[in-house]
This record gives sequence, structure tokens and C-alpha cells, in this order.
Amino acid sequence: MTNGPKVLIVDDHPLFRDALETALQLAFPKGAHISQAASLSQANEYIADQSFGLILLDLNMSDLKSFDGLRQIRMEVPDTPVFVVSATENAEAFRTAKHLGAKGYLPKSLSLEELSAALVTALDGGTWFPAYEDIVDSDASSIAEKISTLTPAQQKVISSLADGLLNKQIAYEMGISVATVKAHMTAIFRKLGANNRTQALLIYKQGLEI
Repeated sequence: MTNGPKVLIVDDHPLFRDALETALQLAFPKGAHISQAASLSQANEYIADQSFGLILLDLNMSDLKSFDGLRQIRMEVPDTPVFVVSATENAEAFRTAKHLGAKGYLPKSLSLEELSAALVTALDGGTWFPAYEDIVDSDASSIAEKISTLTPAQQKVISSLADGLLNKQIAYEMGISVATVKAHMTAIFRKLGANNRTQALLIYKQGLEI
């Protein structure tokens, strides 16, 4: 067993559990001891049996909805840092997670490199939440205008990201290369005036609510 940090990944999607494990390996190249749970009940079994230095928790799984899992895990292990990892990306979710004691919120739309960087912060005992305060109050008509400039392909890419798909999944669904997906993302950032995926999705989702 490695002497590195012990991390519990709680997510009912095997592909994303594996993606998180890959990101953790990049974030902690000396090695981390990683356990995977596909449900809250399975996570509770792990928690009852051993202690962890970090828990990565999906918000919505087969046996929980929204923030119920975060509340329960925080009650069971209040001293263990919990980072929410979710496809739900809006300012209210970020605020709620922070209010309930989460040490971070990692949108599933983050690239592998961005995810690894955030996990470095998590493993170092820090906090990581998306920057959103400068977006949520943006002018509605300006947002709608920006979204209208996206091409059909760009609309498909940002919509797929909003559904929680990874770059390679989007590439497969659209029949294009991962490099082309990244090129579309660069164009989307420019058109929406975003600095990263999280900001782009916040702008896009706010536009859908107008």
C-alpha cells in the first residue's frame, strides 16, 4: 500500500471515477491510496472501516439526491475534507455546498489538467470553488447575444459539457476528434468572454434561464 494520501471517490459513473483517479495520480505523482464507491451506502462502509484524507463526492447518485450525501458524510466524518464533484454548475449549488461545509466544488466540465490542479489544492488542505460572483449578475441581454453567436457545433459542445460529458465522450458523440472539441471550446471561451470551462458553463446556463 502506498504511503500517500488516502482518497475516497464516491460516484456512480465508472468512467468518471476512473477519470478522477487519473487526475489524482497526476496531482500526487508519488502515489495516493484511492478507494472507489459507487453509492453512498458503499461509501459509508468504507468510512466506517477506515479514515480518509479527502472525499470526492458526486451530488446525485442512485441512492441520494442533491446535497443529502454531503450532509450525511459531514455528520459521519466532520473532520474529513469533502470536495463535491458534480455536473450541477450554478452559483446557488456552489454557495450551498460551501454553506454545508464542503471544502471545494469541482465541476465535471473541468479538463483533466484543471481537475488535477484543483486536486493538488485539495490534497494540500486548501479550498477550491469556481469563480462565479463576476458572472451571476451579468446583463441578461448581453448573455443572450453572446450565446446566439455560437455555431451549431459549438452549441452542441457546450450543451454536452452542461450534461457532464468529458471531451472524449463529446468527440465520440459528435464524430469528431478530441482536438476539434478543444478547438470549439477555445472559440466558445472567446465568444462568451469566459476564462475557463466553468465560467463558460455558468454563462451558458444563465442564458438558458433567461
